[in-house]
Amino acid sequence: AFSDIERLLAVFDNALIEARHFAAPTEWFGAEHSFAEKNQLYVEAAVELGKRAALGCLEGAGIEPDRVDHLIFVSTTGLATPSIDARLVNEMKLRKDVRRTPVWGLGCAGGAAGLSRAFEYTRAYPRQRALVVSVELCGLTFQRNDLSKSNLIAVSLFGDGAAAALVSGEETGSSGLALLGTRSTLWYDSLDVMGWEINDRGLKVLFSRDIPAIVRKAVLPNLLEFLHDHGLERDALRHFVAHPGGAKVIEAYSEVLGLRNGEMDHARAVLRRYGNMSSPTVLFVLEEFLRTGSIGPSEYGLITALGPGFSSEMLLFRG
Repeated sequence: AFSDIERLLAVFDNALIEARHFAAPTEWFGAEHSFAEKNQLYVEAAVELGKRAALGCLEGAGIEPDRVDHLIFVSTTGLATPSIDARLVNEMKLRKDVRRTPVWGLGCAGGAAGLSRAFEYTRAYPRQRALVVSVELCGLTFQRNDLSKSNLIAVSLFGDGAAAALVSGEETGSSGLALLGTRSTLWYDSLDVMGWEINDRGLKVLFSRDIPAIVRKAVLPNLLEFLHDHGLERDALRHFVAHPGGAKVIEAYSEVLGLRNGEMDHARAVLRRYGNMSSPTVLFVLEEFLRTGSIGPSEYGLITALGPGFSSEMLLFRG
């Protein structure tokens, strides 16, 4: 047991999270479950939630499923072969010749990475559309006998979620944000910052307390290089769509990027209502931004997320 449990439980109060959602009922967490049992629940729920998110996205865009040319499925909290995207093709009756790319292992960076790969695909095939579906069932990775501080922090922070986004090529006649470029970064000698340790009970979380410090040190130089590649300076960015990570990560972003005018309010709102859902979270923030924000036709913005590796994914967009 934790010797300082009362002090450690304060992480739940400091997380700034008011609600989270889980695929499993509350009583499920009171018993031990094998990796096989957890993973079977993952497959079932990932298909159900992924289908719901994907169809909702397509309906909102006025696009029929048979007009999707490339399906990108992002997840890190379970395993499946045939992959979940293959199951979604069957469930949604996508075309038999739809291209599929399952993306695994990018954790919290996965949602932004999925958007990046979709943009790069549609840039090569400007008449086509790529659907990104991201599902994470963090709750199903819970290990009740793991008494590490990393696990306690994860329990206070992570929730389940699913989201989808449609990226359309320039020649499809679609409207929306214009994606301009992407940047992927992996920092050397940082493999132990975040990830999974796979044991007999499933996926055990690894979570470094140094993540906010890494954000303060590494994010700004990386961002400036990205902007300079596009002939821009920091002041050109008016909008930020960031994976929140947690309250301390939001603080670190705000401090190092000089965000003092509510630029992180969308990220805070999503964290407060849903917790950290890993890869779908940045897509939730993007939806919040599109729903409540306003962006001029010449204004620039950034979509960004950090994940295992330790790595960063960024996309530049314009209104």
